[in-house]
Amino acid sequence: MNDRPLIISDFPGRQERHLLRKRNNPLFPEAERSLDADRLLEAQRLDHEELEAFITGFHHLVHQAINLKPSEESEVILALKERLDKAYEQASGLADEQDETRQALRKLIDVIMAAVRRGAGNDAVALEELRQEEIARAAHFRLLEYPLVADLLDPDSPIRPDELAATLLSAGEEELEAVLGIFDRAQLALLYEDAGRLLARTPEAPESARQRLDQIHRHLEAISAANGG
Repeated sequence: MNDRPLIISDFPGRQERHLLRKRNNPLFPEAERSLDADRLLEAQRLDHEELEAFITGFHHLVHQAINLKPSEESEVILALKERLDKAYEQASGLADEQDETRQALRKLIDVIMAAVRRGAGNDAVALEELRQEEIARAAHFRLLEYPLVADLLDPDSPIRPDELAATLLSAGEEELEAVLGIFDRAQLALLYEDAGRLLARTPEAPESARQRLDQIHRHLEAISAANGG
């Protein structure tokens, strides 16, 4: 039996976060609820590997951004902007404190967007599209203040599809409200059904999980009302 102490990270990464999310949680399968030192260390190792790979890519992005030429091709600028947006999304789910990294990425994105606006010149349509894009980006970045949003959006998310209902029911109220914004109505309707079935077969589920189910239902009703039913 593994009796080594569990040393939880102060700022866990996505792999460790998901283990902690499942720990002693009746909404997940019983075999997934226990946490020993080996599983925790493996999750921390994977999170550290992701962080190291990100740092390497981040330095490359910074080098590219500061070496952009004033006459750089628009395709190069737009491709770099997209990579910076993705880097911000990834940084939001990494281990350790990433506030400084995300602040640096926002500054780089601002520099790139200034270059894009210069390229748009006096094109009113293009400038309005850029304004709308910046509004959408700001809203997306606000959602990413909640690590669960970043975890769900990650292409290699540790959250399996069959764990999604349990994960949402385990979230805090504000966190869930942020997460609901990344799903469309059809996806939410399916999640609501899955979550309802999960609660029906989990009588030991905490009351907070039933409150989260009600929250999903209210969100669905609000979307339906906004769309005229």
